[in-house]
Amino acid sequence: MSYSIPTLPLAIELETVPVLKKAASAHRYLAELKGMSRSIPNQSILVNTLSLQEAKDSSAIENIITTHDELFREELFPEFASNASAKEVKNYVTALKRGFDLVQQSSLLTNNHILAIQEALENNRAGFRKLPGTELKNDLTGEIVYTPPQSHDEILRLMSNLERFINDDAMSTLDPLIKMAIIHHQFESIHPFYDGNGRTGRIINVLYLVAKGLLDIPVLYLSRYIVCNKADYYQKLQKVRENGEWEPWVLYMLDSVETTSRKTITIVQEIGTAINQYRDGIRESFKFYSQDLINNLFYHPYTKIEFLTHALNITRPTATKYLDALCAEGYLQKEKIGRSNYYINKALFGILTKPLLDSNT
Repeated sequence: MSYSIPTLPLAIELETVPVLKKAASAHRYLAELKGMSRSIPNQSILVNTLSLQEAKDSSAIENIITTHDELFREELFPEFASNASAKEVKNYVTALKRGFDLVQQSSLLTNNHILAIQEALENNRAGFRKLPGTELKNDLTGEIVYTPPQSHDEILRLMSNLERFINDDAMSTLDPLIKMAIIHHQFESIHPFYDGNGRTGRIINVLYLVAKGLLDIPVLYLSRYIVCNKADYYQKLQKVRENGEWEPWVLYMLDSVETTSRKTITIVQEIGTAINQYRDGIRESFKFYSQDLINNLFYHPYTKIEFLTHALNITRPTATKYLDALCAEGYLQKEKIGRSNYYINKALFGILTKPLLDSNT
């Protein structure tokens, strides 16, 4: 089907009573998540652990499937990785962190930043599409459901307009969460890249919230919501193109923010509780306790001897002794791959791998 992508801002009224009511509720939980995240002394722990979760779920939307175990082991031992999907998910983590660094530096989310994100995702520098032929098809039937812009000049024009809409608040007085919904739809409709559009678009979502000060760090779990409501996601995307049904799309995106904020608050609380329990228990039982040790154990769901030697500036035998002692007390679980040992943070692994959303949320 053909869809004439509008120039932003939209010339329609989107701040309806249902949308404003839902936006207020979404803001409430998003603000609570922002505050809860600040309760973790070392926020890089959340950036690393939750970006792994986001990467896994965002990639699953594109049928790039990996298990938690494969993903966590890929972080430790890329040389042993046999699952190509785990490597792609790791690229997502790299792309998200790269985008976060760029937004932190400039408080902007520019086309150059978006290009850098996609480059990290796909390990190429193809840039915006220059050749025609890109079509979106129904996965089940193979039917063409949407043909995005084919002209390179048109893609550049639309992306330039989108870049300004993202960064220039004078263009629109809409609530930023409503703008996020518009930005996501616009980006996915432009479909500016040969590959990686969906994953890049979902990274843009959370980085936009960071750029606007609604979050300090990228911890919002939007991809898990979309995984659990995938049919609705694609249907509502398409209904805007077919019938101009913007309100259901915006409400869907606002609900994704509210629902995932609430669930991620619980995750952050549980991680904070586990950090405190490990800190108090290890400090009481072991003379080798240090905050750097705790940070290392929670920065990686799986850790290895080399991580500890680097973080604590200790020898390999000493690091091995520390980790084995923590295994004996039940904090860690020792596993082996090839000739190398690795250690699973049992509490953190349990938090990150339990179901977050069910299909009805």
